[in-house]
Amino acid sequence: MDNYQLESELQHLERVFKNISAEHRFPLSYWRNRLNAVMAARLVPSQLTRARKLDEQLRVLEMRAPAVG
Repeated sequence: MDNYQLESELQHLERVFKNISAEHRFPLSYWRNRLNAVMAARLVPSQLTRARKLDEQLRVLEMRAPAVG
């Protein structure tokens, strides 16, 4: 991912995570995969800080989510 794509993806995830819940129409695993793709890229320090904050928000949701199956 180039820097423009990373920035765009971070902005999108930040918008989504403001309103996401464990019952969101997309499973949390979908958002985890997208966030993991961002975190695997070469991030500048400010992007890494934002990605870590998103990771923590998602971890909280994942812990609260009911078991599926």
